[in-house]
Formats: sequence, structure tokens, C-alpha cells
Amino acid sequence: MARRALILVEGHRGNGLLYVQAARLLGLHPITMASDPAQYEYLAAESVKYIHVDTDNLDALIWECSRLRATYEIVGITGFAVENEQVSATVGKLCRHFDLPGPNPASIERCCDKFVQRQILAEAGVPMPAYGVAANSKDAQNAAMGIGLPVVVKPVVGSGSIGVRLCRNLDELASHTTYLLGGKHMSSSPRILVEEFAEGPNYCAEIMGNEVVGIVGSDLGRPPHFVFREITFPALLTDDEYKRIADISLSCLRALGLGWGPTNIDFRWTKRGPVVIEVNPRLSGAPGPQLVQLGYGVNLITEHIKLVIGDKPNLRRSHSRTAGWRSLLPDRDGTLDWIDGDSRAAAVPGVAEVKLYLESKTPIIRKGDHRDSMGHVLAVSPSLPETGAILQRAINLIRWSIT
Repeated sequence: MARRALILVEGHRGNGLLYVQAARLLGLHPITMASDPAQYEYLAAESVKYIHVDTDNLDALIWECSRLRATYEIVGITGFAVENEQVSATVGKLCRHFDLPGPNPASIERCCDKFVQRQILAEAGVPMPAYGVAANSKDAQNAAMGIGLPVVVKPVVGSGSIGVRLCRNLDELASHTTYLLGGKHMSSSPRILVEEFAEGPNYCAEIMGNEVVGIVGSDLGRPPHFVFREITFPALLTDDEYKRIADISLSCLRALGLGWGPTNIDFRWTKRGPVVIEVNPRLSGAPGPQLVQLGYGVNLITEHIKLVIGDKPNLRRSHSRTAGWRSLLPDRDGTLDWIDGDSRAAAVPGVAEVKLYLESKTPIIRKGDHRDSMGHVLAVSPSLPETGAILQRAINLIRWSIT
């Protein structure tokens, strides 16, 4: 009998290994297809089979999958969208070609273009910040003046807070607009979004199918950048606040034609209540799935894989605790001379994981997005104050030097 294979298109620094481990526990053989497999260190460390292929080329992916079917039974295809959200749409097209469960690629593509996403949500009456689109500096200035400074400026296509910046005056707006429109990461027809700065606490709804599994609360770094510093699950919300976020989340799914597989939706709770910052038609990056598992006992990655291979997921909570994550962020650019204390931090009662991403002598160049993190600490306890105290005790044991 042919081995049952799960195809993973591209990889992920945080979730990639978790998908490999979950697939193997389900009796599947994970195979990664990537444009640059060497960037995913866990592939070699875990002896994961991989294929070097241009993942922007749908025909090449179809050919590779067809070739594998001579040896394996491909029971599911999924993938990761970190800096290239089009991967999610490509996965949907692959699933349709091979008649496998998967997302609607047209819905995914609508979400990947943030301007189109905004237009669709606006037509559905979903509360959002005021916004405009620009293809040049003059358009950006006109949009900002219509909205009112300060404004948030971001690429129309992108993720991970890459290129997202708060512009407090016209000089900052002009500088960042020039940077984005001339950036190598932009598409051949670059456009940017200029949005009202929605002030208030940040939340994220974690969704599987049409069910809101839970809501995450997060603390972002100081403007002008939006770098996650601390995340807690479940968020501290009243029943009414939870319902309002959940109801708006489901409205987003209906408007955008989503509702299969994972979705995460970012919110800000402003003076007029929750407003949608972004709908992401994918599982949130680490630590979202880990926090949900620690807090509620629901393994979103395992349940997603079940959907991918045609099984029914189980989203029932087995317990209710408070999980927390804190990022290790550098305070300056330079060279990381040394970093240690991770083993001492991991020994603190209540700490679930400590991970360092960088080694000594690594250059530190802060970019103002998710790539700035040098590592993280995960903790869990029965209450929010206790989890916060555990995180702080662990963080205090980790030291580093940057010169």
C-alpha cells in the first residue's frame, strides 16, 4: 500500500515543524515543496523529504505532485504564507486540480489584495478604519489629508507587518511612500494603503471553518512600527465584547466567501467599538496555535490537517487556562555578542517553551516587523496575573549583549 503523503507548500519558522510533527502523529508522510528549502532548518533536522521547486509556478507544482503520485497516495495539500500570501491561493488551486479538500482560491486572492478586501468589507457594512489607495506620493498625500494625520501606511500585498508604518506628518508619509513604492518586495504594479490610525487594544480572532475558536489579546511595540511584544490567550473580554468581535468575524467570512479552514482576523477596539484591521485567510503564525493549545487544549494545526485530508476536526475545549507569549526584542542595531539564560528560563515553573532564534555574532538590523524577534518565552497558568508573573521571571533570566 502506498504511503499517505501530506504536501506542504513552502515552510514556516514557527509553525512548519509543528505541522511536520502533527502530520506524522496522524500517520502521514510530510513532503515539503519550496523555492529555497535550505531556509527551513527543521527539514534537515527532522529528515523531512523536500523538493526544490518554484512555488510561484502552479504548473511546476502540479508536475511535481503528479510525479509523487507514482510512489505516494497524496491525501492532502496545504502550505504556509508568511511573506508571500499568494501561496495560500496556489494551494487552493492545487487542491482543486487534484480534487482534494481546500480553500476557495478566488476568495483567498480577494483577501490577499488588501484594497479589494477593504472594498468588499465596506460594501458589507463591516466596521473598519477609513482608508485610501495610492500608486504615487501625491495620491498618498491626498488620501492622508482626506483621512487626517496620523495615518498607517502599508503595502497592498504583504504580511508579517512588513512595510507597515505609522506616519505622523507629511515628511514621514513622503519618506515611507517613496521607500515602499521603490522597494524590491513590491509587485510590478505597486500600490499602498493609507489608513486611519485606529487606536485601542489589539485583538485577533482565531477561526477554523465558521467557528471562532477563541480571541487573542496582544501588546504591540511603540509606533511607528507594529511589532508584537506580548500575546495572551484568551483575551480579557466581557461576554458582550467577545460576542461583538465574533459576530463581526463571521460577517467578514460571509462577505469574503471564506469559511473553509483557518482564518485569523485582526481587530482594534476603538472608541466606536471593534474595527477590522485585516482578514488573513490562513492560520496565524506562531505563537497563535501554541497559545490556543495551551489555553484550551485545541490543537489548531492537527485539526487543520484533519480538514485538509477530509476528516472532521474536533474543536472542543478540554480545559481553560491562560497562556502567554513574550518576544525577545533587541534594543539596538549591531552585532549580537552573546545571548544565554534560556535553560534557566525554561526551568521556571509554568514556562512551556523558551526558544532562541539567533546565535552569537549574528548581525542585528531592526526592520520594524516580525523578523526583529530574537526568541520567545511561552508560559501557562490558571490566571492572567500568574502567567504574566511567570513570563517576567523567565525573561529576567535571559541576558544578551549587542555592540
